[in-house]
Amino acid sequence: MAIKRGSKVDSSFASSSMTDLMFLLLIFMIIATTLINPNAVKLMLPKSANQLKDKAITTVSIQDAGGGVYRYYVELENVGSREGIDRALRARLAGQEEPTISLHADKTVKWDEIVQVMNIAKDNGYKLIAATQP
Repeated sequence: MAIKRGSKVDSSFASSSMTDLMFLLLIFMIIATTLINPNAVKLMLPKSANQLKDKAITTVSIQDAGGGVYRYYVELENVGSREGIDRALRARLAGQEEPTISLHADKTVKWDEIVQVMNIAKDNGYKLIAATQP
C-alpha cells in the first residue's frame, strides 16, 4: 500500500514583490540625495585637504557675477548686499545657541568681500566655517 503525501513543498521563489521593493527604494534614494545638497548656487570652491565636520545652521554664499559684481545668498535667498547678509543672518539665527555659518565663496571672489562677511559673523558672535572642496 502506497502512502501519498498530502502537501508538497514548493521550492520556487516569487521575486515580483522583491522587485517592487527595490524599485521603491531606488526612487526614495534618488529623491533623498537631491534634497541633501543645501548649496544649490553653483560655485567653484577652493581645494583643501582639511575638512571640518561641524554642522552649520545656515550657509552664506558669495557668487562672482563678473565685472566686480557679486551676488550674496543666505541659504538660497538672494539678499543683494553685505547689509542684506547681516539682516538675514540676524533674522535666521535669533535665539540660536552658538550659531554656526558655512561660508561658500567662488575662487574668484576677492578676499575683501570674504573678510567683510567674516567681520559680520565676528561682530554678531557667530562661528564661521569656510567651505572648500576636497
